[in-house]
Amino acid sequence: MIIGNGRVITHDFDNPYLENGAVYISKGKIIEVGETKSLLEKYPKAEYIDAEDKLIMPGIINTHHHIYSAFARGMASTGASPQNFQEILETLWWKVDKKLSHEDIKYSALTTYIDSVKNGVTTLFDHHAGPTSIKGSLDVIAKAAKKLGIRTCLCYEVSDRDGLDKMQEGIEENIDFIKKCEKDNTNMIKGMFGLHASFTLSDESLKKCQDAMRGVNAGYHVHVAEGIGDLHDCLNKYGKRVVERLFDFDILGEKTIAVHCIHVNEFELELLKNTNTNVVHNPESNMGNAVGCAPVLETFSKGINIGLGTDGFTNDMFESLKVANILHKHNKCNPSVAWGEIPVMLFENNKKITEKYFEGKFGILKEGANADVIVVDYDPLTEINQNNYNSHLLFGVMGKNVVTTIIDGKIVMKDRKILTLDEKEVFKKSREVSKKMWNRN
Repeated sequence: MIIGNGRVITHDFDNPYLENGAVYISKGKIIEVGETKSLLEKYPKAEYIDAEDKLIMPGIINTHHHIYSAFARGMASTGASPQNFQEILETLWWKVDKKLSHEDIKYSALTTYIDSVKNGVTTLFDHHAGPTSIKGSLDVIAKAAKKLGIRTCLCYEVSDRDGLDKMQEGIEENIDFIKKCEKDNTNMIKGMFGLHASFTLSDESLKKCQDAMRGVNAGYHVHVAEGIGDLHDCLNKYGKRVVERLFDFDILGEKTIAVHCIHVNEFELELLKNTNTNVVHNPESNMGNAVGCAPVLETFSKGINIGLGTDGFTNDMFESLKVANILHKHNKCNPSVAWGEIPVMLFENNKKITEKYFEGKFGILKEGANADVIVVDYDPLTEINQNNYNSHLLFGVMGKNVVTTIIDGKIVMKDRKILTLDEKEVFKKSREVSKKMWNRN
């Protein structure tokens, strides 16, 4: 397959941009990137997709999402309006996740994955919750991902908030799923060990998680100091800060994702750096929950691998790119910051996280890389070149501009139409299923 006649953004430092370029794909890998005419002559029998001067670029990666939150969209709110993050959890998210059946999870996953693909996302890391439907829940999500054809890494959030039996069930769901993924040779489904947060896990529960993970080749996916309450709880109960507590239980590490890291200090950033722990920033969610502004620029400057996610707020990573850029300018009262850091987080650091779980190279159009490619409908009104394309992506592109999404060398969406399933039928059924969920006690 050749995708050609487009402006190619490779994210390859050695060959960053081609004005009239093409990508040749075979057996799930990128074989060559070059001029369109040259590749068509070299591979005359290849299927050809004409990008018609649109952008051709690597697929987008989302390193923190909550698929289970999908059915909260449009749901009526009851009771007093929440005044802080703890009340948001108690009055919304912890009510939603308790209502979820496996059917609800299935359609939350299908619709979220579809919308993600339509926004150019080719790999998605999810953090699931659902205390009344734990067993087999990750399999349900994985089947939805396989049906659509998107690459995904899944976990279940272990928590004490629904009792010790549910906590233990969550541990077993994570371990069982990780082991199943080890036997899956498609390189499309992986598992992590999910933890909710320090303030919903006792020392005894964290010890059980630690014991269950001995000898398991996976990291943790955990919310870290998202709200100030998480920090206060940790200081009051254990006399230490959140990152320090997680460090003491061997939860930090190169395959772990520490999400948010808002209320952290210099000492904690050093712990994250020294353990090679990955951090994921979620700007829109943080602003919506009014939990504070994470020290992203400081985290980045220390050399910590900090990526970008959405936390269930949106499926459009281009949107998150824009919001992160302006949030940190606003927070620092400095218009000159965040221009360089935020694109690196999305386009370089997210792929580093992905490559710790999936085999191959991601987020780059280069010989030998995994064939995750998107075509973006963007006609630049000013010159675009290797020095300014990030500015064009920031100010000119949204996820809805993506017209074609190729994952693992397979066309999942072409000309805005999903090819692997009936999108309209899925969304119609999703509306029926979600309405039943809303009305469930």
